[in-house]
Amino acid sequence: MPDTTETSQRTILFADVCESTRIYESIGDTQALTLINRLFKSLENEVVSHGGVTVKTLGDAMVCEFREADNAFRAACAMQEAAADLATASETGGLKIKIGMTHGPVVIEGGDVFGDTVNVCARLVAIANPTQVLTTRQMVEALSPGLRDRCRELYPVKVRNRAGEVTVCELMWRLDIDTTRVNDAEPTDTPPVAQSWILKLTHAGDTFIVDDGNAVRIGREADNDVIVSTEHASRLHARIFSRDGNFVLADQSTNGTFIMDDATQREVRLRRSEAVLGERGWIGLGKSAASHGDHVLRYRLERRS
Repeated sequence: MPDTTETSQRTILFADVCESTRIYESIGDTQALTLINRLFKSLENEVVSHGGVTVKTLGDAMVCEFREADNAFRAACAMQEAAADLATASETGGLKIKIGMTHGPVVIEGGDVFGDTVNVCARLVAIANPTQVLTTRQMVEALSPGLRDRCRELYPVKVRNRAGEVTVCELMWRLDIDTTRVNDAEPTDTPPVAQSWILKLTHAGDTFIVDDGNAVRIGREADNDVIVSTEHASRLHARIFSRDGNFVLADQSTNGTFIMDDATQREVRLRRSEAVLGERGWIGLGKSAASHGDHVLRYRLERRS
């Protein structure tokens, strides 16, 4: 019997194990595989108990689909909690996961899912940090009012082969008092400083522009906006985006990102953290920016013409 094809509204969820390569190297293949299998079993249980289906696994990632956005929301929270519990109980420190999910039309064929909604979801999980759940404005609008209050809007991103930008939101899965509140509105008398400036990145003779309307992904893989083909760079190494009138670099790499400011000649190393970029300087992926090479980018602020 041929596979049937169906187009339907679904919530797609990608969950990815963070830094699994490091775990394999540090504790050995057998123990690492046991740890990952235990984690996947726990995540699968949460998916099923919240009415979802695991479509497939891709290495250390899993793709799931839900008919109801609320169920996917609750599953994502439960999956992060389950991963945190396993990490606490593990003598090796356990594993962390990152999750991307969104709601929209998908093509279902042969038990697999395809389409723009799936592609957006893959982009979200790629830019998420460990223990983070990223979603979209479309997903937030599909949630019931009580759950919408547990999401906050972050920034727009571009998705390859897609005309418009996607507004990224964060799902606040931890119910604690330490959650930072995002201001709903800026004071009307405060001018948006970032709109007067752009950030220019230069690498291998090419120039890339960052402004208040986009974020730039930098890394080794071909789907990044700035591709840096060096063994020191991670697949997705860092992001640069505007925030409150500044341009911010967020490191998401294994080896860290080095920033050297022209004015002070002082170099700082970021490890899974952020820093505001100065007027001009150098960015080194995986090793010092002072040792110029194919791992280094030049950056400078310019007034918008």
